[in-house]
Amino acid sequence: MPETIENKVQQNTKLVTIDLQKFHDPTPIEELDIKEFLFQELLLKEKEFRQHLKDHDWSQYEGKYLCVNCSTDAIIAPWAWMLITSYASEFAKDIYLGNKESYLHQLYQKKLDDHDWTQYEDKFVLLKGCGKIHVPDSIYLLATNKLMSTAKKIMYGEACSNVPVWRK
Repeated sequence: MPETIENKVQQNTKLVTIDLQKFHDPTPIEELDIKEFLFQELLLKEKEFRQHLKDHDWSQYEGKYLCVNCSTDAIIAPWAWMLITSYASEFAKDIYLGNKESYLHQLYQKKLDDHDWTQYEDKFVLLKGCGKIHVPDSIYLLATNKLMSTAKKIMYGEACSNVPVWRK
């Protein structure tokens, strides 16, 4: 009878690697800067604004997250954001007032808030560094904050070359 090989190092280690890329939502995120819908990119004129909304191709946001913002110093009335939502909601998976980076943070934060952090009790935790998917720096901060209540040690990088961050 063949003897099975056990990796005792892997089984008995207290090191747990968390790859924050696994919390990534692959849904595309689009941005809409409404400055083009404003008179001289600064003034909201209701009639013209409504016409721009009517003429805009909202189908391009089908199944995507839509981040709506205005990159100029225009004062935008709350009803304008409401009108945009009424047009975009038929197509977009979700609509967010702000930029792509802040929405990406919010998407990660929702998933991190739902994650069971107690499983890292008294463990050495390595937050994986490099990867193919961009993880915002703010998410490393958030994950570290959550781990500090349970983990024994927090590190960043790879198992072979890590940076110690925190120790209980």
